[in-house]
Formats: sequence, structure tokens, C-alpha cells
Amino acid sequence: QVQLVESGGGLVQAGGSLSLSCAASGSVVSIELMGWYRRALGKQRELVATITRGGTTNYADPAKGRFTISRDYTKNTLYLQMNNLKPEDTAVYYCKAEGVHRVLGAFQSWGQGTQVTVSS
Repeated sequence: QVQLVESGGGLVQAGGSLSLSCAASGSVVSIELMGWYRRALGKQRELVATITRGGTTNYADPAKGRFTISRDYTKNTLYLQMNNLKPEDTAVYYCKAEGVHRVLGAFQSWGQGTQVTVSS
């Protein structure tokens, strides 16, 4: 198993910033892709941003220009810097990782989620 633990969510006013972290642990050979997703109340989970092992990033339109995804390869940790937050960014944010486990082979894991609430 590969465990993902998110942190950094909270309550912030519109226009403010938050930084999320996601630490991966387990017998990982490699993590090929990491990403952030979110689920707002009453809506389906949606992509926020992803980053490959090579550093290629991809952002959903709502995140472009405001959010920055990055990762620390030495710590197997994923980050999401969110600036100029809007009330519509309110959601539970989930971390996802895909890669190769030393024993299990290919894996896909999700974190438990962290709540981000943006007040107007």
C-alpha cells in the first residue's frame, strides 16, 4: 500500500492564499504521476492539477494562473499553492498518486482529503 496524507486546508477569505501538502509513504519504486483533485458539495470530483515525474504540469482551467503544483522528489511530497482564492474553490481537496510499488506493482492511491473553505 502507498499512503497519502494531505495537510494545509482551512478557512480563508476570498483573495487569500493557502498551501496544501501531500506526503506519500510506502515501498515505492517510483511515482509517475501526482495530482490534486477536488469535490465541492453536491458535485463530482474534478481535476485541479497534475505533475509527472518529469515535471510536466497540467492545470484545469479554474486553476490556471492562480494555483501552482509542485513536488519534492526526495521527500515524495506534493504541494499545491493556491492564490487569489474564490468562494467557488471551496471543496475537499484530494491528493492522488500513480506509480510502481515494490511488491504490488502498479498502484493508484488517494489521500483522505482536506477541506478548503473560502469565505466571501
